[in-house]
Amino acid sequence: MGLIAENLRKAREIADGDSRVPEELKHYLQKALDVAVGLDPYLDAMATAKKAASLEGWQLNVAGVKTKVKPHKECASGYLKGQVLRMFVHMVGAKRILLIGRLKGYSILAMAEALPDDGKITACAVEPYLGVKSQEASDDSSHVKQISVKVGPIADTLEELVAVGEHFDIVFIDADQRNAVNDYNFVMDNHLLRMDGVICVENTLMKGQVYLENISDENVLAVRKLNNVINSDPRVEQVILPVQGGMSVIRRSRAHADSVIESKKEVVKDDVFWGYNRCHILDRLRLDGKVAYVTGGGQGIGRAFAHALGEAGAKVAVVDLVLAKAEVVAEELSLKGIKSMAMAADVSKPEDVQRILDAIVARWGTVHIACNNAGINMNSASEDTSLEEWDKTFNVNLRGLFLCCQAAGRIMLKQGYGKIINTASMASLIVPHPQKQLAYNASKAGVVKLTQTLGTEWIDRGVRVNCISPGIVDTPLIHSEGLKPLVQRWLTDIPAGKLAQVTDLQAAVVYLASEASDYMTGHNLAIEGGQSLW
Repeated sequence: MGLIAENLRKAREIADGDSRVPEELKHYLQKALDVAVGLDPYLDAMATAKKAASLEGWQLNVAGVKTKVKPHKECASGYLKGQVLRMFVHMVGAKRILLIGRLKGYSILAMAEALPDDGKITACAVEPYLGVKSQEASDDSSHVKQISVKVGPIADTLEELVAVGEHFDIVFIDADQRNAVNDYNFVMDNHLLRMDGVICVENTLMKGQVYLENISDENVLAVRKLNNVINSDPRVEQVILPVQGGMSVIRRSRAHADSVIESKKEVVKDDVFWGYNRCHILDRLRLDGKVAYVTGGGQGIGRAFAHALGEAGAKVAVVDLVLAKAEVVAEELSLKGIKSMAMAADVSKPEDVQRILDAIVARWGTVHIACNNAGINMNSASEDTSLEEWDKTFNVNLRGLFLCCQAAGRIMLKQGYGKIINTASMASLIVPHPQKQLAYNASKAGVVKLTQTLGTEWIDRGVRVNCISPGIVDTPLIHSEGLKPLVQRWLTDIPAGKLAQVTDLQAAVVYLASEASDYMTGHNLAIEGGQSLW
């Protein structure tokens, strides 16, 4: 775009100096110039503002030796391109990134900042320098530890990566190097790119020169060759984005894989190979289009379940005895782009249970996932347990859970599909001690038996019913002064040596809510750090 603007500006100057040029032509030249000149600044302005950091002064692990990063200013990469790459890292969910060729200052930093804490960038370079985009030092950047630079002949480095079994989510190749074609073919031929990974090739437009005629520059011709090689490679699909010097985005072609595999008679072409319903295993855990509710969703385990189901793709109704708590969690989900609603209900009352089911159906049409999590625990010695305490515990923990299962089950049985996940407890498997909690233990044992019974009655009509039995979960409640001595006692009974976190339970609820668990029913899934085994 800069070259177009430069040529339009010269054309405008010539037009202004020639009285024979019509004013209308000058007008349209100026309009074209305004568009060309204004695009890049506008794109930069519209990229979400984020403070640009510098790589100067970083200490990188270069070939096992910590080395100060030296500026390589002619390789500085633009902020906009860095933001594009940051988006790619998020969209792909990348953890492992491979960079081949000259390293670009802000681009490498942008990708590092987008990685999760356990992510890693491996950079293959002939020199241990990184470009610098901004002036501010980043000696204290927490992302430096995620970048490892391997210096030396790139072909040798790639061979080493293959030898140790590395593979990457994103491979970033600089097209402006003579061996880019070889590097691309090596990555594809040796499976350095994971199945659903993406290759990004930078500088594939060379400021428009790759598609102009009468070009003799060897670098331009090399990039043109690379583009043609990729475009004619039946293994991949590509698109070139006009971002600064041009960026090609490449992924494996599923159609090519299908045709090659069909021709290989020794390959067993079954659901294991293709994936059930042509879905990869992680896709089978997705809950896109599903409608879920979580009782007791305003705090603790219920809040964690609501977030997990929503992150997996479900719409989530957050139900709690206290509306304000449900509203806070629903707002949290909304901030993450998850469709949600908040409702108050006492699950021990059938009219409340029916009301929340009716409201969910009115809003979203049905219910696919019922997460019955509401529960209470009132500790007392057995000889001191009052009938009032017993009834209150059972009304919430078992009666309320039964009412929710029955009301949701009627909807699910009618539609021929549903997942019910009940929260039981490790107390259904052992008698936790030294605390006294007869009513709680008995009610949670009842949850398991109810789950088993419904699981067998309803599975042949498309409804699976399972339960999760958490161990002792680290919530604010157990940090009270009165419970501190008990916590130390509990830890001695847990092989894992620590309490459960609510996040330890999230994957389980997603699995039980997804089609991946369709053959499981009536199961009590214990997540308790091994405590029930001692």
